[in-house]
Amino acid sequence: MFESLGELSLDLLRAFEAAARQRSFTAAAIELGTTQPAVSQQIKRLEEQLATRLFDRIYRGIELTEAGTLLFEQVHMGLESIDNGLAAITAQQQHEVLQVATDFAFAAYWLMPRLHRFHQANPQVDVSLVTSERSHAMLRTDIDVAVLFSDGRFKQGESHWLFSEEVFPVCSPKLLEGRATPLPAQALLEWPLLHLRGETSSHWFDWSGVFRALDIHTPPAPGQLRFDNYTLLIQAAIAGQGVAIGWRHLIDALLDQGLLCRPIAGSATSSRGYYVVLPQRKRRGPLIQRFVDWLMQEQNTIGR
Repeated sequence: MFESLGELSLDLLRAFEAAARQRSFTAAAIELGTTQPAVSQQIKRLEEQLATRLFDRIYRGIELTEAGTLLFEQVHMGLESIDNGLAAITAQQQHEVLQVATDFAFAAYWLMPRLHRFHQANPQVDVSLVTSERSHAMLRTDIDVAVLFSDGRFKQGESHWLFSEEVFPVCSPKLLEGRATPLPAQALLEWPLLHLRGETSSHWFDWSGVFRALDIHTPPAPGQLRFDNYTLLIQAAIAGQGVAIGWRHLIDALLDQGLLCRPIAGSATSSRGYYVVLPQRKRRGPLIQRFVDWLMQEQNTIGR
């Protein structure tokens, strides 16, 4: 039975299916959590075992040969059938686990304060949070749903807008003792500014962008405190160590609690924001759809 399979490894077929679907060894490597040379080597081994060429290497990438196209259709259906069977077994378990990936700030300030409402409506579901500041690690194959900060263009998944970037300066009320607010925007030049550094800082609003939006022509001071984690930056602001760039959707609760306040009235917006992303190979199961629907509902009840 299954004589044609011989000693073919399932790993080789998975690498082939990903590369054929993505039309890229590099994209397949990212999806499978490995390296481009490793995928290339697996494809080479598969071609040697089948004694046929599966891809034509072209200047800008790869193309399936006739044999490759035939094999891809069958392997794709086979892997999809296996995935559906595994999903059916998982669905029989009493408790289901939903793997949700996002960054530290969104998890701490937006998701966690609301997650109890999802658990109340879905007591049989356990949510496992995977947090990182590296968005490219959020779409690996074991992730069910990711909430990522971006411009909405994801090559490896289906994305749905959650909310756009809207920011404004925030600080501890201690810094404003004895002063009536809102103050003029130029008052920001009086306080130390808390900066976000690292790989995400080029994508988020920085102080230069906020100053431009507020029509402040003096360059922002570099500041003595710089953070590679937005959660730590906000904690420093709460402690009265300077003024931070506050995300409306992330720090509204801290404003309501009086831990932070807005020294000026101005704000800045951009087309970037948070998106709900479904990894490309992840099936659209009822549980995943339920969680996505809940996220969208929560977005519409932010003031609650």
